[in-house]
Amino acid sequence: MKHIITFIIILLLSIVNSINAQNKPVYQLFKNTGEIVNYDNMVKDLAKSDMVFFGEYHFNPISHWLQLEVSKSLFEIKGKNLFLGAEMFESGNQLVLNEYLKGLYTEAKMIPEMTQMWSNYKTDYKPLVEFAKVNQLRFIATNIPRRYASLINKKGIDALDDLSPEALELIGPDLKTYFDPTVKAYAEMASNMGGHVPPNMLNMQTAQASKDATMAHFSLKNFNEGDLLLHFEGSYHSNYNQGIIWWINKIRLGLNIKSITTVLQSEWNKMTKEDKAEIANYIIVVVDNMTQTQS
Repeated sequence: MKHIITFIIILLLSIVNSINAQNKPVYQLFKNTGEIVNYDNMVKDLAKSDMVFFGEYHFNPISHWLQLEVSKSLFEIKGKNLFLGAEMFESGNQLVLNEYLKGLYTEAKMIPEMTQMWSNYKTDYKPLVEFAKVNQLRFIATNIPRRYASLINKKGIDALDDLSPEALELIGPDLKTYFDPTVKAYAEMASNMGGHVPPNMLNMQTAQASKDATMAHFSLKNFNEGDLLLHFEGSYHSNYNQGIIWWINKIRLGLNIKSITTVLQSEWNKMTKEDKAEIANYIIVVVDNMTQTQS
């Protein structure tokens, strides 16, 4: 009898702990209607796209865990038609990345050859690269080399005229054609500064646009009919169909593009119904006190 009572107590404690855990979820998935969405239903919808842009908070572990999970789930549906791309790798690193993915040398030799490798590579982006390597998927380094973005920030768009043809190959060629500082993503850079807009604000906007334009360019350059690109970037590069998505629609209108973003619970609570509807197709709402990965 004593053993039965002990078992019942343990069982009840387990149930209580389970309920408590369920009452403190670390994240929740929402559609842009504001409704909670099932993960599997989200993946099925994303798989119908040409491109999916996954906006992260760079040091948020939930973002990175779900990036890998979504990659696995989309691979189950699309197979080798899936390819990955990321802001975290500069276009000039594509050759090294390709050689590593082919197994030509070890990670110990790859990492020193990569310029501007992010400090949280091993915890947050290595799992994605290794997933691509194991499954023989393409992984595209889409971002502009930081030295060129810095040059544009210093000298403005005319800095492009000083660069060699080889350098220009690493930068989105549509920057001069379509850059518009009044577009929401870039106009807000100035408005968010209130009355403290610096003299080089236009250069800062152009440098930001150079990143978006370059990521859009290499996303499109590597896309073939029937492919699905899953691209990883800071959420500000894709929220509200701005940034990379705006550039892709300028360069090649008509692709089926969907987006995921990450927001904190406190941010979500303050957002209007209109903001929730426009920020992305799917929203990962994360608790404010989630532990961050090492920067």
